[in-house]
Amino acid sequence: MDAPTDRVARIMAEWSRERPDLDLAPQRVIGRLHRLANHLTDDLVAVYRTFGLAEGEFDVLATLRRAGEPFERTPSELAASTMVTTGAMTKRLDRLEARGLVSRRQSDVDGRGRVIALTARGCELIDEAFTAHLANERRLLDEALTPSDAAALERLLTTWLAHYES
Repeated sequence: MDAPTDRVARIMAEWSRERPDLDLAPQRVIGRLHRLANHLTDDLVAVYRTFGLAEGEFDVLATLRRAGEPFERTPSELAASTMVTTGAMTKRLDRLEARGLVSRRQSDVDGRGRVIALTARGCELIDEAFTAHLANERRLLDEALTPSDAAALERLLTTWLAHYES
């Protein structure tokens, strides 16, 4: 049985024809990871949308929820956790606050600082959305990989990611 052909294989075949002097081996991995990330993002965001959330809003609510009681973080902690600028975080928080999903209050520690808290409504929404998100991730893995392949891929990606994040 022939190996499946994907867009990256077709691109590599064209480059091999045009530039046989280059080692295209990195594209076998990097090109596929890049394209896969785009497909996965589309599939993940589709679930967030069913809950009326954009990807960044889901991230903020999830970050607050996994903080544990009382489900609070400072805006700078949220920005660092979700890897966006404080300006982008402010826009996300404005939208979430307008929908009654988060609240802002003055910090007890620093009178100039603010604290963002998940509201009861926000907690209920992220609990539902996160449950659906996990089911979606399970579906995405199970459609394409055996459990042993998924475990092997997790080990490889963990090793590679640790290279950047350690």
